[in-house]
Amino acid sequence: MAKTTAMRLLELMVLKEDISRVIEYLGKNGNFEFQSGTSDVPNTIQNTAQELFEKLQSFRAYLNIEDPEDYDASSRLPEQEDINSALHISESVEDLRSREMAVIESKKRVDEAYKEALAFSNLKVPYAELEHLSFLSLRIGKIDPAVLDDLIFNVGQRAVIMPLGEDKTRILAASSKKGRFALDSELRRHGFVALEIPKDFQGIPDDVLAGMKEQAEEEKTKLSLLEQERKNYAQTHKAEIIRLLRCFSIGSQIQTVRSKLESTQLVYRITGWVPAPMSSSIMKDLDNLTEGRIALRQYNPNEVPSVTSGREKVPVKLTHGKLVGNFERLIFSYGAPLYGTIDPTPFVAFFFTLLFGIMFGDAGQGLVFILIGILMAKGVIKKFPVSPQFAPIFIAIGCSSTVMGILTGEFFANGELLIPVSRFITGLFGEPHDHILHLMPSASAIDKLFMFFLFTIGVGFIINSIGLIINIANNFMLGKRAHALFGKTGLSGALFFWYVVSMAVRIGAFGSSPKIYDWIVIGITLFGVFFAHPLGAMVEGHRPIFPNGIGSAFIEGIVEILEIVSSYLSNSVSFLRVGAFALAHAVLGFIIFTMTELIGGAGGLLVQILGNAVVIVLEGMIVAIQVIRLQYYEFFSKFFTETGREFTPFRFKYK
Repeated sequence: MAKTTAMRLLELMVLKEDISRVIEYLGKNGNFEFQSGTSDVPNTIQNTAQELFEKLQSFRAYLNIEDPEDYDASSRLPEQEDINSALHISESVEDLRSREMAVIESKKRVDEAYKEALAFSNLKVPYAELEHLSFLSLRIGKIDPAVLDDLIFNVGQRAVIMPLGEDKTRILAASSKKGRFALDSELRRHGFVALEIPKDFQGIPDDVLAGMKEQAEEEKTKLSLLEQERKNYAQTHKAEIIRLLRCFSIGSQIQTVRSKLESTQLVYRITGWVPAPMSSSIMKDLDNLTEGRIALRQYNPNEVPSVTSGREKVPVKLTHGKLVGNFERLIFSYGAPLYGTIDPTPFVAFFFTLLFGIMFGDAGQGLVFILIGILMAKGVIKKFPVSPQFAPIFIAIGCSSTVMGILTGEFFANGELLIPVSRFITGLFGEPHDHILHLMPSASAIDKLFMFFLFTIGVGFIINSIGLIINIANNFMLGKRAHALFGKTGLSGALFFWYVVSMAVRIGAFGSSPKIYDWIVIGITLFGVFFAHPLGAMVEGHRPIFPNGIGSAFIEGIVEILEIVSSYLSNSVSFLRVGAFALAHAVLGFIIFTMTELIGGAGGLLVQILGNAVVIVLEGMIVAIQVIRLQYYEFFSKFFTETGREFTPFRFKYK
């Protein structure tokens, strides 16, 4: 069985002149994990690359250039020519931005002046004459146009409200001398701001208005020209700005890492973990990169003091092909296996695919999953609830669902389309049948349905057994003989489980009865569970054997016996849900097919399409959750008694 990838600790002594290029290589290689977290060390050195990167980002946003998603082949450590280019772009864009802001401010002032003048363009009587009317009180000022109608309604017949100008932001309010106090009260309540009007003011001359309008148009033209200049600049400098962004993104991360490394005035020290198969090539590349100006040394994990003392766990890396590798996240979301133990990913990949197919058996719906997976892999579907990297999983579960659909005769919830296929396949082995595997409940198919549920329990037995074997092997490899031999998930617990299952099969299938030797074997296996801790102490040479007394050991043993019986029973029965979901899927397909037949025509076709869509989306998610649950609680619980630490290598990240 495959184990976790072997790791090595590299120690690098790098000259100051080479450190940036060495960090650049490590970040691009993506297979080096710093031994100590660099983020724990405060950064007190100014990061000039980060400053230039942030400045370029502001220029990119101002020029409306789309931000790159990641690096490309030309991305590298910035050099002096890149700094000069960034500074030149900075000067040009700053000049363009300042000129544009100046025109925007100028246009704003001209527009406001023109709007103000336009508001009073219809006032041709000297304001002083209006103000001295003995029977009127006049108010001129600003108001929010949104409340103008409300103001007019509230003053009613007590005053007259006259909007000035088309935008209605200026008004003239008139009331009797007697009603001026009520008018002022309403004006204040509606946010009225009075304007100071010269005594001889009698409106804005038409030639002045025309001149102001012309000036506003000129400012608008200037702004339009500057906007076009900005677009032209963005078009001609887009590639260079994006290139510089990538370079200074790398440069800023290099400066961050560099500032947190152990160093003297001339030498930097770097220690970190790398996969053993790649350690030689990494060391060779670094030696060539620095032209021999580097001291390199590698250590096995058992030569690292922090590992042997238990202060540090060796990081865990799993190595697989594209299909199985996509199931790694399912492992790490639960926890990383311990370094040097069995890699469970191939088993997870197989069981996940198998269980999903059993519970979601429909050839047509399976083909939909295959199609989605292919489109994700080809990049046609980019925005999906899951990452495109999981395309192989969609293809795998699609294939298993399609195979199960052929066995049950289901094709997009239609149980009749595949009858010729089923009759052909079954005819090769004897009498033809309409369905290879009939899941729909009926009086004639109860025995077949019962056998199918027994089959799902058998699948659960295999999954539980493999989990126990992995746990026993892991503990032997880690030198934990006590855990490997005794206890619920040790050899004694596994033998109890296997023997009880074999005895149940013998009694159920062959009509046998329990024998005396059955109870002897069960008693011996349970003895290893009952006295797991004392027996483990004896095997490993720990004393005393009963640290808390014999009475405490008996109580603990009784609890262990109750737990092993209940847990193995629940672990086995839990796999009945596989058959239950397969049955539910078949019944739901039958309902969709029946409704389609009853409605007929376009309505029936609509029911067929919507019904299958709902099943694919909702039941697909439910089945996936149930498969994950079975993996976590029935499979992983057998050997994930202690978790390791996932290998997280240093890689440059643009975002």
